[in-house]
Amino acid sequence: MKTTSLVIALATAAFAQEKTLCEQYGTYSSGAYSVSNNLWGKDSGSGSQCASVNSVLDSGVSWSTTWNWSGGENSVKSYPNSGLVGLKKQPVSDISSIPSSVKWNYDNTDIRADVAYDLFTAADINHNTWSGDYELMIWLARYGAVQPIGSQIATATVGGTKWELWSGANGSQKTYSFVASSPITSWSGDLKDFFDYLTEKEGFPAKTQNLITVQFGTEPFTGAKSTFTVSNWSAKVE
Repeated sequence: MKTTSLVIALATAAFAQEKTLCEQYGTYSSGAYSVSNNLWGKDSGSGSQCASVNSVLDSGVSWSTTWNWSGGENSVKSYPNSGLVGLKKQPVSDISSIPSSVKWNYDNTDIRADVAYDLFTAADINHNTWSGDYELMIWLARYGAVQPIGSQIATATVGGTKWELWSGANGSQKTYSFVASSPITSWSGDLKDFFDYLTEKEGFPAKTQNLITVQFGTEPFTGAKSTFTVSNWSAKVE
């Protein structure tokens, strides 16, 4: 009886029963991961969006979001995402690796949207975690001719894949975006490799910039009802 109770308790702790988030900044956290609806740009258009948490395990998180947005075709409406909770904030130069893997799909690609990792760094270790001095985005896909902040400055090879490298400013924040030439729906690699490239080629100050946020999700611009599903996303900082 005790053994059965223990198994049930462990299963309950390991899995998040499906939970739906429709509030603007609705967030669910469990263990090392969070899922956020994050409708930060909703006022630039009209529509709706909800995110669903399917399961949370030590090995990763599974979730999805369904949305429809119109108006302001060049404006991001939201960034539903999964992220790391309790991240140890430390200089990027002190990090040996940031292994991550993801499998995802969209049920509709007649949309304007991207699918991307989003990482922030800041010199101030107490900086808020939704922005930074620097932003690193890794676009695994883009649909509908959307583009990152700034302009393309190079073609970079990182982790054996060629990426367009874009650079631009978002206020005082500098944003670097690595953009895949075609959708990558299953990816596994070391996010630290992208910081290493920027440190070597672009003078990124890895010794004074603290990693404060690691997330993965999608940025919808416009489109009819669409569902983005992450069958599993995992990441850790070593």
